[in-house]
Amino acid sequence: MLLVRTDVALPVLDVEHGSGQTGRMEFAGVVPMDAPDPRDESEARVRDLAFPVFQLRPQPALTRISGAGFMQSIGPTGVTESSVSFSYTLWRHPEDHSDPRNEIELDAATRRSLEEEPPWGRPAWLIEQAQVLKYPMLWEAVRTSWQASPDPEHHSLAQQLVDHTDHVLRNRFREELGLPDGPSDGDGGWEAKPSAVWDAVVTVDGERRPGVQIDTDPLVYAVGFRVDENVVCTTVVSRDSLPLIDLALTTYE
Repeated sequence: MLLVRTDVALPVLDVEHGSGQTGRMEFAGVVPMDAPDPRDESEARVRDLAFPVFQLRPQPALTRISGAGFMQSIGPTGVTESSVSFSYTLWRHPEDHSDPRNEIELDAATRRSLEEEPPWGRPAWLIEQAQVLKYPMLWEAVRTSWQASPDPEHHSLAQQLVDHTDHVLRNRFREELGLPDGPSDGDGGWEAKPSAVWDAVVTVDGERRPGVQIDTDPLVYAVGFRVDENVVCTTVVSRDSLPLIDLALTTYE
């Protein structure tokens, strides 16, 4: 089985988010001024998916970052698994997005890379995307996952919530976890465990639905629910964002 990561393309830039979190954009070389905005194609791809996709309810403290992350598993018969993830900008002072208190700490070199225009210029969409990296990000906070033939153990709601939690921890909290650069092999003791998963209630499209949660990790909180036999939705956010946001979900239109 082949696992394919097909995220929307973004510009090359490593930026330290608060607590040592790194946001990596991937777009090498000079981007032509007339280059199309890759987020348009990404949004169209989400709309074309054959399964329902979910996002956090629109609210003042959050702005969904246009575009999405995609992952697929491909077997001899075609696509066997598919997931789509949404990330969000977090506004600590949502009443005024221009308030400098919304910004994260950046070193001088990083700030210059975000704000200074190269001699050849940048398309407007690329400038806009670079500015996003000045603010806290809830990276891949909401993931909707589909499996053609769910395995009762590997694709259980509890296991998929654990997998999403570990994915966010591994990629966004490396410094706090003491993880070295590069792949992390084996059990480092920081991974979420299925035994940490407990019952919960999730608000979806205004209705309360049974779900599960992980409320024991010191860095993140996670919650999820089963949409149908083939689809689950999981949400993983930093604990310091919880007082500012509502974890209610809505169907992506």
